[in-house]
Amino acid sequence: MTTKIAYTQQGDYLLPNLKLPEQPKVEIGVWGKRHLRYLKNHHPIIYTNLLTNCKLTAYLADIDKQAEDMFFRLVNQLAKQEGVTEQLKAENQMLWVQKMNNIRNRAMEFVNTELVYI
Repeated sequence: MTTKIAYTQQGDYLLPNLKLPEQPKVEIGVWGKRHLRYLKNHHPIIYTNLLTNCKLTAYLADIDKQAEDMFFRLVNQLAKQEGVTEQLKAENQMLWVQKMNNIRNRAMEFVNTELVYI
C-alpha cells in the first residue's frame, strides 16, 4: 500500500501538505478557553500532543464542564453556609450582592487553582 503525499515549496524546503481530521464542533466556555490559553503559554508540548491526537476539543469541553459544575456547586454551598438567602436579598439587596460577589470570587479562584491552571 503506497500513499502519495503532496508537498509544497516553502523557500528552500519541501513541506508535506498535512491536515488534521475534522473534529466535532463543540462550544467551549470561559473555563475551557482559560485552560487552552494556559496550555498554550505554559505547557506547549501537552497542547501540541492533544491537538495532533485530535483530543484537544474533547479535553477542553470536559474541563469546561467540570469547572462549571464545580463553580456552581461551590457557590451554592458557600451561600448556604454563610446564610445568603432569598430572604436576605429581599431585605437588604446591597448586602446580598456584596456577599454573593465575594462568594463568586472565592469560588472562581478555587476553580482556577484546582482545575483550570494546573
